[in-house]
Amino acid sequence: MMLGERLKMTRKEKRLSQADIEERTGLLRCYVSRVENGHTVPSVETLEKIAQALEVLLYQLFYEGDQPAPVGNWHVKRETSELNWTRSGEGASLFARLRQLLRRIGDEDREFLMFVALKMARKHGS
Repeated sequence: MMLGERLKMTRKEKRLSQADIEERTGLLRCYVSRVENGHTVPSVETLEKIAQALEVLLYQLFYEGDQPAPVGNWHVKRETSELNWTRSGEGASLFARLRQLLRRIGDEDREFLMFVALKMARKHGS
């Protein structure tokens, strides 16, 4: 399920209108509509406001399931070789190209890419 659909579904489950979200967050109703319909990708700060207005935890806007989200192993130290993939060879070239491209896009798009990268990393067990 896409983020906008989840926001709309959660808002309706809570019996709130877009005007209610506008009042609780200060975000314009038309902006809330654009987010819900997938025309705009909100920043993390904006998502925090919306989650607070919906009275849910931020992760609940992304997580599907009845049980709490697994904590994962983010705190485990990574092997040195795993951390050095950007320092030489093909990894370094790829990383340099990625940095160039990231400089040319806006903050909201960067945040969206981070969201997608996190989802992909979790999917692959990282």
